[in-house]
Amino acid sequence: MAGCNTDCVEKPIARGFEILGRFVGRHHWWFFILPMFISAGLGGGFYFLADREANGIEEMFTPLDGPAKDERQVVKEYFPQNDSDFSRLRLYTEGTFASLIIVTPTANILTNPAFTKIVAMDREVKAIEVGTFNFSSLCVKKGDVCVSNSIFDIVKTPNVTTTTIDYPYHDNIFIASEIGGVKLKTGSTEIESAKAIRLFYFLKEDNQTVNTMWLQKFIETASMMQTEEGMTVSYFTSISRDEEFEKSSDSIIPLFSLTYALAITFSITSCIRLDCVRNKVWVATFGVLSAGMAVLSSFGLLLYCGMPFAMTVATAPFLILGIGVDDMFIMISCWQQTQVHGDVEDRMAATYKEAAVSITITTLTDALAFYIGLLTPFGSVQSFCMYTGTAVLFCYLYNITFFGAFLALNGRREKSNRHWLTCMKVPEPEVNSEKYNICSVGGAYDHETGKEEPMPINNFFKTYYGPFLTNNWTKGFVILLYAVYLGLSIYGCSQIKEGIDLKNLAADSSYVGSYYDNEDEFFSEYGPNVMVVVTDSEFQYWDESSRNSLDSCLQKFEDLSMVSQNGTISWLNEYLIFGKMTNLNLSVENTFKSNLSTFLERSDFIQDVDFTDNTIYASRMFIQTVNVSTAVDEKNMLNELRETAKDCPVKLVVYHPAFIYFDQYAVIVSNTIQNIVVATLAMLVISLMLIPNPICSLWVTFAIASVIVGVAGFMTFWDVNLDSVSMINLVICIGFSVDFSAHISYAFVSSNKRTANEKAIDAVYHLGYPIIQGGVSTILGVVALSAAESYIFRTFFKIMFLVILFGAVHGIVFIPVFLSFFGICGAKVGDEEDAGDNPQDNTYQFKRKGNDNIACENNF
Repeated sequence: MAGCNTDCVEKPIARGFEILGRFVGRHHWWFFILPMFISAGLGGGFYFLADREANGIEEMFTPLDGPAKDERQVVKEYFPQNDSDFSRLRLYTEGTFASLIIVTPTANILTNPAFTKIVAMDREVKAIEVGTFNFSSLCVKKGDVCVSNSIFDIVKTPNVTTTTIDYPYHDNIFIASEIGGVKLKTGSTEIESAKAIRLFYFLKEDNQTVNTMWLQKFIETASMMQTEEGMTVSYFTSISRDEEFEKSSDSIIPLFSLTYALAITFSITSCIRLDCVRNKVWVATFGVLSAGMAVLSSFGLLLYCGMPFAMTVATAPFLILGIGVDDMFIMISCWQQTQVHGDVEDRMAATYKEAAVSITITTLTDALAFYIGLLTPFGSVQSFCMYTGTAVLFCYLYNITFFGAFLALNGRREKSNRHWLTCMKVPEPEVNSEKYNICSVGGAYDHETGKEEPMPINNFFKTYYGPFLTNNWTKGFVILLYAVYLGLSIYGCSQIKEGIDLKNLAADSSYVGSYYDNEDEFFSEYGPNVMVVVTDSEFQYWDESSRNSLDSCLQKFEDLSMVSQNGTISWLNEYLIFGKMTNLNLSVENTFKSNLSTFLERSDFIQDVDFTDNTIYASRMFIQTVNVSTAVDEKNMLNELRETAKDCPVKLVVYHPAFIYFDQYAVIVSNTIQNIVVATLAMLVISLMLIPNPICSLWVTFAIASVIVGVAGFMTFWDVNLDSVSMINLVICIGFSVDFSAHISYAFVSSNKRTANEKAIDAVYHLGYPIIQGGVSTILGVVALSAAESYIFRTFFKIMFLVILFGAVHGIVFIPVFLSFFGICGAKVGDEEDAGDNPQDNTYQFKRKGNDNIACENNF
């Protein structure tokens, strides 16, 4: 290519690998056996797998530095939980609990028969025993009595139908969290009918081992509960999310064997030859084994080092298998371009000189893409990226050692013209003989070039596909197709949803899903009861001006569309009412403080004021949110509450335990954009180093942006949210976008053909089959995940499928057509106008994983 020389980067690397290839060819047994011992030794790290598993949902799927964690610490410091004076409203964690939702979808649940059954269920739960521990010894208490569900204090059988129940407050008791699917009498707060009852059973947190055993017994009991006709029961506990999340990984274990079977089958099919000597079945098999050893070694090493093993890492072996198979194809392809009668050491040197440089580029870009993912604040993403990035490095290491050594061993078999299965010597076919016994005669090669015979599929792209693609009518259709693709992608991006639905962390068949569905359907009218904490120890509660400022802030909260106008609970307002009733002048500091302790002890607000040493260090009020039923509602509520607190002249903190999970909305978009931008810049730097052509770099940038927009847009149509799981895949997307774009554009601009159409045909001739082969091998690596019962694994498959599909279509359809409009950007054709007529002369020195054989022609 005129004015562009990359030898300063590639030549010394190629020379070094040429020496390494010769060394591996000479000492193949060492390089074959030693990696197996290293892999076995590092594989011992799996002994620590159980200790390293990190499947806590808060730990893995919420931002490590999320604001809610700091807010929780503030609440914990000022208002420690008290199991002997329990209040669910005042918990700074979810607590340790079990819950039942009983539903009668087509009938009123507030009837004597239905309620009688609910009472029986309640008794059945309270009768659960674990050893010497029963519910009464484990339950949280108010005074000396277990905290009961309010519905049982309000409604007594057999007077269910005659009991008047107000909603959402009944005698100052908030019952909207216990009665759902409510229909009110016209113009009244009185309940006419309801469809669901929710029961809670909270346990003290002083003995978590016994609590866990009791909760597991509860799950067993609830799963076998008998119900009346038309009544359904769903159940949940505080340990359910984590336990079911951990179990969901079990659904993919059987898929590993299927994936490896597919990979071996595809590899063997791609490498099979109708020549009993040139057949590379064993080479393909050991290529897949090399990828498996990379997973074993990398995972084992990190487990030795104590790296947390998140469930998302379970998808990594599928991806690494695809990458390893791709790299194997490069090695085989370049081996086939060497002289069949040359010494094995010389052939290995030539193979490494071409292929190893390409694999190095692949490893560098892919590993960078994964390690950049460590910048995210999500533990699940960090864990996945560390394990996968390290596995990519081991995959590279074993390809140039273990697999290269086996390639040399296979080369010695071929050199002595031995059968691929029996290793018996067979005669070579006679020259110009078109018919011979493929089982007993082998070792054919191209006598003109001295290389192995090419496969006919390459000629399809040159003779049929290339001319068809460059036809003017086809170009017009491609432009129209791209416009439709881009329009749909942009529309999809505008509709993208943020955040992961917690029920999706469990398997599809999990009991957790039905509980969440019932909760969303019948109990979403009223959202979290949010704490508003005054953290200013200097705040003068007795001063009317200060109180007015605080009241103004609370009014601003109530003015928000997602906050109930009449649901605020304030100890200060109640204290002022108490002062009026007892003729106390609470505007005087001494009077305010001297009577405060008496008021708090008589009321339910004793846990809401940190009053120590005659100083109020902090206090809290509560606001009731409403109509928070979707992820968008949760995001908007969180942002609006925090903004309101920030704008208040009083130092306020807003908090609810659910905010720990809602925090993902605050960072998911910004972190995704950050990772994409950083990774894209890294890919461009590498591309510029290896392909220093501004036009080529422009098309690389275009392809990366186009594929990312397409994947982000179409994942919306496939019901995939932007969350920590899809964030992982969007980072991967960048690496594969480069795979399918950088070298198709470089092949075009470096082609010696005369016209733009000829350059496009030449590019797809060399890259069409490698792109398809690389795409198919990668998809086969993850296709088994489509059958998984877990949202996480299906999401991984969906996005990887979109990445490969769109990347391949850009590589062999969109970019060649677009480049054909810019023929002036290619190499100048002067005296060597015929130099490009022989495809053997047009060998590209740059290679990427998705484009398996750019470094040397693909002849297999």
